[in-house]
Amino acid sequence: MKINTQHEAEHVLESKSKLINRPRTSKGKRYDAVFVYIPTDVAKDSAFPFKYDEEVIVRIDQKNNRLIIENSGGSGTIVRKR
Repeated sequence: MKINTQHEAEHVLESKSKLINRPRTSKGKRYDAVFVYIPTDVAKDSAFPFKYDEEVIVRIDQKNNRLIIENSGGSGTIVRKR
């Protein structure tokens, strides 16, 4: 019988997720606001490379049919537009 230690439990790295659309209305126009839900166990993993409210770059890799989310590489700009 294997017993998981806290250290092993911290390394999730992969979990199922969803894309969520929360349409918004601004100045009488409707816009899609699509969010990538990141499960808590992944976000709390010690290898998770982002901080909350950190600006990221999102791009589409058409060749490999995938969405890529990367650190912006900037000076740690915090996005807090409300």
